Amino acid sequence: MKKNYLESVIKQFEYYKMIGEKSFVQIPEEKLFWQFNDHSNSIATIVKHLWGNMMSRWTDFLTTDGEKEWRNREDEFENDIATKGDMMSRWNEGWSVFLGTLKSLQADDLEKIIYIRNQGHTVLEAINRQLAYYPYHVGQIVLIGKMYAESWDSLSIPKGKSNNYNMDKLSKPRERGHFTDEFLNQKNDTK
Repeated sequence: MKKNYLESVIKQFEYYKMIGEKSFVQIPEEKLFWQFNDHSNSIATIVKHLWGNMMSRWTDFLTTDGEKEWRNREDEFENDIATKGDMMSRWNEGWSVFLGTLKSLQADDLEKIIYIRNQGHTVLEAINRQLAYYPYHVGQIVLIGKMYAESWDSLSIPKGKSNNYNMDKLSKPRERGHFTDEFLNQKNDTK
């Protein structure tokens, strides 16, 4: 069961990473840095914040507090990333550290206690905390992206295609699989 949990949660995080990347390719580069007002964040700023969180939480995950002394969380909200390349570098670095740590965990690790700002969490609780948090921010990226893309290719089931999608799925024999499999197996062009 615990091994299945880790496999499932890794697929879910990879799915949300892919959703972000499929959004980035649809958004004009200059719009990645646009900020509605002083109380909102640009897509690049959201990426910078995710990067900071991932680097802090998942570096030396089992042995040090998840809020590292070297993290400057307030700086993450400065809209100072200048290029898509810089943004993607942080995106990829954060996800690499995070997913690398997740993939290194063993089933027995799930019950260990880790700390975030001195508050104890089981590893399972820490993963679940991020499973709610990272998709929350990816959803913000998608929403902002949809407002600025000249056209939008659906990231899941296209509007108006639900019935066809369901008919296709229900016409096939039942099988065991993860809901992300069909999406993660599609070509993911993030260049």
